[in-house]
Amino acid sequence: MPYKRVAAFAVVGAAVATVLGVYGRQGGVLGLAAMRGAFGGPRGTVSLHAAGISRRPAAGGQSGGGGIQQIQHVVFMVKENRTFDNYFGSFPGANGATSGTTSSGLVVPLTPAPYSMPRDLCHYWQCAKADIDNGKMNGFDTYEGSVNGDYLAYTQFNQTLIPSYWTYAQKFVLADNFFSSLTGPSYPNHLYTVAAQSGGVVNNPNSSATTWGCDSDEGGEVNVMNPVTGKVTNEFPCFDFPTLADSLQDAGISWKYYAPPQGQPGYNFSTLDSIRHIRFSDLWTQYVVSDTQFASDALAGNLPAVSWLVTGNAHSDHPPFSVCEGENWTVQQVNAVMQGPDWNSTVIFITWDDWGGFYDHVPPPAEDELGLGPRVPLLIISPYSVPGYISHTQYEFASLFKLAEAAFNLPILTTRDAQANPVTDSLDFNQTPLAPVVLAQHACPPTPYFTPVMMNFAPQSVGTTSATQVLTVSNLGGGSLTISGVAAVGNYAQTNTCTKPLAGATHGSCKVSVTFTPQSTGPQPGTLTIDSNAPGNPQQVVPLRGTGQ
Repeated sequence: MPYKRVAAFAVVGAAVATVLGVYGRQGGVLGLAAMRGAFGGPRGTVSLHAAGISRRPAAGGQSGGGGIQQIQHVVFMVKENRTFDNYFGSFPGANGATSGTTSSGLVVPLTPAPYSMPRDLCHYWQCAKADIDNGKMNGFDTYEGSVNGDYLAYTQFNQTLIPSYWTYAQKFVLADNFFSSLTGPSYPNHLYTVAAQSGGVVNNPNSSATTWGCDSDEGGEVNVMNPVTGKVTNEFPCFDFPTLADSLQDAGISWKYYAPPQGQPGYNFSTLDSIRHIRFSDLWTQYVVSDTQFASDALAGNLPAVSWLVTGNAHSDHPPFSVCEGENWTVQQVNAVMQGPDWNSTVIFITWDDWGGFYDHVPPPAEDELGLGPRVPLLIISPYSVPGYISHTQYEFASLFKLAEAAFNLPILTTRDAQANPVTDSLDFNQTPLAPVVLAQHACPPTPYFTPVMMNFAPQSVGTTSATQVLTVSNLGGGSLTISGVAAVGNYAQTNTCTKPLAGATHGSCKVSVTFTPQSTGPQPGTLTIDSNAPGNPQQVVPLRGTGQ
């Protein structure tokens, strides 16, 4: 091998490694029998048998006859920042909610979610703890979850808004008891998607928003918790612990990590950049490739045995970017698999990395000091998915590992994948394989987005004019956005360049320049109103704040 693996956490030591199960192998490698026992899991749902795994007897008709060995390709598609209730809370038969409780005890409806959010919601470790509120699930309006009573965290999509995701749920498998692995944000949860652990990391790094791992800027740090002592230290976000990619490499089984390349938006989600022995070896140059390559590989029959697929913010469903655009991108990737030669031997897991600050009503179980985190959606798309099935089995990211570990005879990595429930109830290898469901992309409406979402001016002498502040209006949607009017109210004035339609395909933008001229002392609130052709949201208001002195 071109690298030497360090089987311990470089930053928190052997004590943490022992707790999280890095050394949880029998003689270094679990045998097939031991692995199969672990695949059944201590929670005892369904065991793996030599003849294959099945939730039920064969439904009749053509039988694949090969059990789990029929799976030759596993795809982990990891998207961004949504809860189950945010996407599927109104899905028939699922454990969803259409209303939620706030920190004051008020029960509010989950109102229709906008395709593009006016702001990102707080989803750090501390915010997760506040939102969950010791299992009361009533803190989502704290921090940035509700500003000026907008209850943005208490919003929800439905079949009309995300028709493709709902079609996948109706035709294949939707899991309504799937939890993010860690009570926190994207970075540590992405680590769980490759290693069934985060190395104790509990937050996003403080480095550049586009680079989080071993390529972080000098001085980049991330919070790392010792689960034995609870002590949090700040460490450079470059680690050495075993990953599923290492297990595949050791076994001579093909794999690729599809992600935006360095310098592109979304490179921070290229999680193997955080694993030192991969980032600084030829594994990186050979097996970490651009996310734009996935569809062509799928169509050509060049998918490896195991693929991870992440993409940049514009198509990841991450607020404030358009969910419509993100859903269409997902459809493109799934269509490529279904239209390629490997469909009959593939299982696609589509999930979201963390809750993103959105409401969910189910308290996450406590597996250990780091998780689980709030529920996120999971779609299981395969010819062997039990059609129209809603799984109520408790899953987490490590549950998905168990399928790959069983299909390819790989060792267990940590206590998380040893103990996690497998996805056996969601798959039936004795059923007639399901046909592809190739979907058309749907038209995305124009979606205005403002940066900043509020303008604050420094104190200004009465009768004098402030320096100009600039607000950028962008179209994050699909159709053309026409700005029909811009008006400043109060002691504010504006000029703008929003005279031409803003194209959606290129995320067109224009500028609004605002000045403040107070006419008296004291607070001088105002508003900037922008009218457009955005359906359902034709008028948006940006608060203006200044003080005369």
